[in-house]
Amino acid sequence: MVEAICKEIILTPVFDKNEFIETIYFGGGTPSLLSMPELEKILNTIRQKFSIVTDAEITLEANPDDINPTVLQAWLQAGINRLSLGIQSFNEAELKWMNRAHHAAQSLQSIDQIQAAGFQNFSVDLIYGSPLLSNDDLIKNVGIIFEKNIPHISCYALTVEYKTALYYLIDKNKSPNVDESIQADQFEILQALMNKNGYEQYEISNFAKPGYRSKHNSSYWKSKPYYGFGPSAHSYDGNKTRRWNVANNALYIQSIEKNILPQEEEILTPAQQMNEYIMIGLRTIEGINLNEFSKKFGKEYSDQLITHAKPFINIELEDISEGFIRLNTKSKFLADGIAAELFFEE
Repeated sequence: MVEAICKEIILTPVFDKNEFIETIYFGGGTPSLLSMPELEKILNTIRQKFSIVTDAEITLEANPDDINPTVLQAWLQAGINRLSLGIQSFNEAELKWMNRAHHAAQSLQSIDQIQAAGFQNFSVDLIYGSPLLSNDDLIKNVGIIFEKNIPHISCYALTVEYKTALYYLIDKNKSPNVDESIQADQFEILQALMNKNGYEQYEISNFAKPGYRSKHNSSYWKSKPYYGFGPSAHSYDGNKTRRWNVANNALYIQSIEKNILPQEEEILTPAQQMNEYIMIGLRTIEGINLNEFSKKFGKEYSDQLITHAKPFINIELEDISEGFIRLNTKSKFLADGIAAELFFEE
């Protein structure tokens, strides 16, 4: 797989020969299982293919049970300068229910080890809204974030994916289902606690201390171009072309061995481009920049968007007189639904 990923990097045509890569992100699956030679091989191939800025943000997703002082030092030496830690919860019963491999004690230990190793920039993932998580449990989970002085947190409502083990347990009444009203309440608790403790909710699911926003994720939300390598990986040229790789590992490797990029491609229609801009923009603290929207898509469509938005002002949306369309705090939990109300039809 590592050989195939490196070969795909070399085979991939660049969007712009003058471009510089500002962020690198190892995610999707468990990249922390890579050996150091494997990780370094991928990084060296990226450096061989692309021009990388000197202060590039290089993130690695990791699980608490993969963390130890030796591997942390090796990651730092390889150039990894940011970690994203998949903790999900500090509640032991909830971790067991979610079928996580690590224990709550490992989570706490891994955070201490990350900080002791010298990582200044790292993020923790938490889940809220599971049937086992009370409001008090959520407050305790978030309290640990504050106590440990963690600079970034990504918080997601539990979703039940079709045909997963959890889906079947709920379907057979062997596990309680998700309650969206409880999730909405917990989201409000989360927002209030984060705000009180100096974290900026710069995107609906992401909270950061000043200076610690994820540069990588922020580039997605600004519609910047990006490359994705490996099975299921997506790429975007920053304009209207989106590509994605085949999901099957064996087919992916077989194709790369034949020097064929295993990709499908989609050319986004003007309506799709505008709707993506609306959905992504509405999720961020900046909101939809109407001046940018007008430059990108034309004043006619910008005026139409303002017309679509007017019925929601002072209910779900803030006043748009400053040239931005933003959600108010209470409506952020409903962002995707509100965005859909503003979409342009094909």
